[in-house]
Amino acid sequence: MYRNLEECIIDLEKNGQLIRVHEEVDPHLEMAAIHLKVFEAGGPALLFENVKGSKFQAVSNLFGTIERSKFIFRKTLEATQSVIALRNDPMSSLKKPFKHIGSGLAATKALPLKKSGSNPIGFKEIQISDLPLIHHWPDDGGAFVTLPQVYSEDPEKPGIMNANLGMYRVQLSGNEYELNKEIGLHYQIHRGIGVHQEKANRLGVPLKVSIFIGGPPAHTLAAVMPLPEGLSEMTFAGLLSGRRFRYSYVDGYCISHDADFVITGEIHPGETKPEGPFGDHLGYYSLTHPFPLMRVHKVYAKSNAVWPFTVVGRPPQEDTAFGDLIHELTGDAIKHDIPGVKEVHAVDAAGVHPLLFAIGSERYTPYQTVKQPAELLTQANRILGTGQLSLAKYLFMTAEETQPLATRREVEFLTYLLERIDLQRDIHFQTNTTIDTLDYSGTGLNTGSKVVFAACGNKKRELCTEVPDNINNLQMFKYPRLVMPGVVALEAPAFSTNEHAQKEMKELSMAIEQQGLMPTCPMIIVCDDSHFMSESVNNFLWATFTRSNPSHDIHGVNSTYEYKHWGCDNVIIDARTKPHHAPPLIPDSVVEKQVERFFIKGASLGE
Repeated sequence: MYRNLEECIIDLEKNGQLIRVHEEVDPHLEMAAIHLKVFEAGGPALLFENVKGSKFQAVSNLFGTIERSKFIFRKTLEATQSVIALRNDPMSSLKKPFKHIGSGLAATKALPLKKSGSNPIGFKEIQISDLPLIHHWPDDGGAFVTLPQVYSEDPEKPGIMNANLGMYRVQLSGNEYELNKEIGLHYQIHRGIGVHQEKANRLGVPLKVSIFIGGPPAHTLAAVMPLPEGLSEMTFAGLLSGRRFRYSYVDGYCISHDADFVITGEIHPGETKPEGPFGDHLGYYSLTHPFPLMRVHKVYAKSNAVWPFTVVGRPPQEDTAFGDLIHELTGDAIKHDIPGVKEVHAVDAAGVHPLLFAIGSERYTPYQTVKQPAELLTQANRILGTGQLSLAKYLFMTAEETQPLATRREVEFLTYLLERIDLQRDIHFQTNTTIDTLDYSGTGLNTGSKVVFAACGNKKRELCTEVPDNINNLQMFKYPRLVMPGVVALEAPAFSTNEHAQKEMKELSMAIEQQGLMPTCPMIIVCDDSHFMSESVNNFLWATFTRSNPSHDIHGVNSTYEYKHWGCDNVIIDARTKPHHAPPLIPDSVVEKQVERFFIKGASLGE
C-alpha cells in the first residue's frame, strides 16, 4: 500500500484515474469550480500542478467515486473489514479462532510507531501564507482546509492511544484572523476534540493541537470513521494503509511523519473568533459564528508535498463516496450497537444529518391486541441517542416483516412506510432539542426539534399515483404536482412569519377538509416551487428535509391533540424557504465561464 500521498497519485495516474492540470489555476473559486464540474461528470482525480500564489501542488476528487475509493484501498479493505467485524462481534473469535488469526495480526501490526529523534526527515518550516489558500464558494469567509486530520490528546490521559483524530473545518485566512499567526477550528462540543478542550478548560491549560494534511489516503479516511469503542483512529489509519502510523513529538506537539503538511498550535480557554461563512454539505452556507481560535505555533511541509482538498455543497459530492466507503467498511456495526435494528441510512440527498431511514424489529407484536409500533419506538430513541445520528431531525422507521426492505431504495422504503402509517398514532415529536450546527432550519444555533414516523403491520391504504381532486383547485396553493406515490407538492406564497404561516396552514387544512377525506395522500409538501420539488426524488429529499423544523413546520389536516399526543389525517410539511435560513450555494457565473478554458480542445481537461 501507499506510504504517502504521492505514491497514491502515481498509482491512480498509471491506471487512468488521475489527470494533471498543467495550466495556472487560481485558488480563488477556480479550483473549486473545476473540481465540481469534473465530479459531476464522474471524472478522474485532479492534480493541479500550478496553483497561483503557491509553490505546492494540490489534488482533489481522490475519493470521487466509490469504485476509485475501493481501488485505492484494494489491498487492505478486506482485512480492515474483518478487524472491525471482530470488534463488533468479539464472540466470533471464540467460535472460530483460526478464522480470525489474520485479523489479530493485522491489528497488532497497525499499532502506531513512535520514531526516535525530534525532527522528521524531509520536513521544513513554512508559513500559512505559503499554502494553496483555496476559496471554494463566492461568499466564503476565507480559505479553508476541507480534508484535515485534526489531532488532540486527552489532557488527563496524554498519549497517542488516548488521542482523537477528527475532520473538523479549519479556516486559514479571512475574517479577523491574523494571517500566519491564527486559524479557526469549527467543531461541535460533543466531538472528541470538544471533550479534550472541555478538560483543558477545566484544568486552565491550553490544548495542544496538530493538524495533518495529506499523507496516505487511509489517514484522511481515519479522521471521519465512526470506529468501535477502543479502536483508535491512529490504529485504524495503520490498518487501512497497511503501514503503521509513524509519529514523533516536536515542542510537545505530535507530528505525523507521513503527512504532507503539519500545522501545530494551541487553543487557549475562552478564546474564540468569528468563523465562516462557508459552503457546507447541506447545500447552503453555514453562517458566521464564534468558534475556537488556534494560535499557530509552527507549520511544516515536505519538499514534494501535495495539498489534498475537496469541495462540499449540495449532495451528492465527493463526501458522498466517503459515506459509501464507510458503510462498506462498517457493515453491520449498527446491529451490534442497537439490538433489533437492521439498518440505518443517513440519506445523503438530504444532507445526511437531517433525515434518517431505519429498519428495526417489532418482536413485541405477539403480546399486542392491536398491531402497532412498540419496540420500534424503543429502537428509535436509541438511534437518536447514538453518535452523529443524534443530529437527525427526521427519522422514518419501520419493521421488516413479510417482505425484504432496503433503506437505500428510498422511494420504495418511504412508499412501504406511508402505506402502513397511522397518522393519528404514529408521529412522535421531540421539541426544544439539539440538531446539527450547520442546519439553520431550527430556532437557533444547534437548537430545533425531531420527529419519528414509525409504522408497522398491515397495509392501511393505497397511495395516490396522481394528484387527488381535493387539492386541484385550492385558491392560495397552486400548481399541485405528484412527487412520488402518496406525496404531493403544492406551491404557496413566499413565507413571511411563523404566525402568518400558522394561519396559512390552518386555512389549507380547512380547505382540504371541506373537500372530503383524502386517505391516499398522506403527505403534502408546501413549497416555493412545486415543479422543482417534483422534478426528482433528490430535489424532494433535499428541499423538504433541509428547509423544515418538525415542531414548527409540520401541520395536519383534521389534526388532533389528545393526552399530549398530536395526530392528523394528512401531514403537511411547510418546506418553504424561511427568512432565518442560510442562503443556498450558487456558483459564480463569471468563474463558471472562466474555467471553460480548461475543457477546450488542447487544454488539460479537453477532449
